Amino acid sequence: MTLCDCPTLLCLSLLFFFSHYSPSLPKMKFQDYEPPSSPKHMIPKVTLLAILVILIFAVTPLWYPLLSYSSHLNINKNIPSSSSSYDQRQEENLPSTYVEKCDIFSGEWVPNPKAPYYTNKTCWAIHEHQNCIKYGRPDSEFMKWRWKPSECELPIFNPFQFLEIVKGKSMAFVGDSVGRNQMQSMICLLSRVEWPIDVSYTTDEYFKRWKYPSYNFTMATFWTPHLVRSKMADSHGPSNTGLFNLYLDEVDEKWTTQIEEFDYIILDGGHWFYRPMVFYEKQKIVGCHYCLLENVPDLTMFYGYRKAFRTAFKAINSLENFKGIVFLRTFAPSHFENGIWNQGGNCVRTKPSRSNETRLEGTNLELYMIQLEEFKKAEKEGRKKGLKLKLLDTTQAMLLRPDGHPSRYGHWPQENVTLYNDCVHWCLPGPIDTWSDFLLEMLKMEGVRSAIS
Repeated sequence: MTLCDCPTLLCLSLLFFFSHYSPSLPKMKFQDYEPPSSPKHMIPKVTLLAILVILIFAVTPLWYPLLSYSSHLNINKNIPSSSSSYDQRQEENLPSTYVEKCDIFSGEWVPNPKAPYYTNKTCWAIHEHQNCIKYGRPDSEFMKWRWKPSECELPIFNPFQFLEIVKGKSMAFVGDSVGRNQMQSMICLLSRVEWPIDVSYTTDEYFKRWKYPSYNFTMATFWTPHLVRSKMADSHGPSNTGLFNLYLDEVDEKWTTQIEEFDYIILDGGHWFYRPMVFYEKQKIVGCHYCLLENVPDLTMFYGYRKAFRTAFKAINSLENFKGIVFLRTFAPSHFENGIWNQGGNCVRTKPSRSNETRLEGTNLELYMIQLEEFKKAEKEGRKKGLKLKLLDTTQAMLLRPDGHPSRYGHWPQENVTLYNDCVHWCLPGPIDTWSDFLLEMLKMEGVRSAIS
């Protein structure tokens, strides 16, 4: 008998009590019972019935919390399961307690001989400068790892399940080229189910839209390397990487006017803030980062980074009709060694680091902490308006993957390219595919929370 049967059990117990232990009723077998000769010893049946009804209504509500708990235990049965044709299907139906107890972003990389789940020959979405195998990278072990959280398992991305969850919805990747790198990775992972069709409103490669017809799911990328309005002031600048004017209190309308219709927004930003910048607020110069201009104080990149994220979050929280979920995908560190990107720096490692071999520090730590601080403020403000902001915390996992970058294998050796050794973007297939593992798990967790609430 389950908890749901407890009111029935109560009724039977009360009936048994009144029929056997009432001081006004003699104890005897039912077949031997005869009515007492005098009516004054009998409790009227109507009175007994009334008492019974009152007790039932008084006691039954006490069982409601248990009934509710029982339904929560079964909530994961409604999570869509993977297709039987998918050979990597998982038993991801997680109990609700899992949502709170496991930090999926803290862990280690462990071998995964089954990876990769696509190749550079089976996926056309890979940009040339991330097509490491095509351009001669000799090792392949960098593709054969998965992320293992310390206290639980993180299932490998299931494309069937993902598309079922996002059916009829839309997702926008807002940020720089690493964000576009993430979207391309997801297209490759989803290619085992379906290829998208191009439904872009423009021929500009920085603003692409892809639709999966069978699932009515749309993905879009919005190029906004500084998140706020910016423009090139000098194509060379102090370091030959350009000098940019950043209007830190002004939104970049190329994305802020477009995202209200989306169900999910994945926001990112970081590497462009290393370049020289002049900061404007209220249309006036307030400082800069390595601009080397007279009478302009160097406020450092961190000042602009904080203000840019603050403005971006404010823009999202100000949207009148947006009802979706915002994921802040945290900063993914680069791994240049023996010099910076344009001074001989390179990334030649061939396997992940262990968590006890390296730590987040210096500039990487500062950028990460700024993101967390601004996210916390924005999440609090968004909650007041019924918006959901979530942290897609990829920083620690990617800090441990110095082996995952294209290095010099993003172009032919004889080509004259700007970024000779790329230790910023990620090879495809490669470690960045795990970001889809994270994202799907977060969507499943959100589904469990929504069902419970």
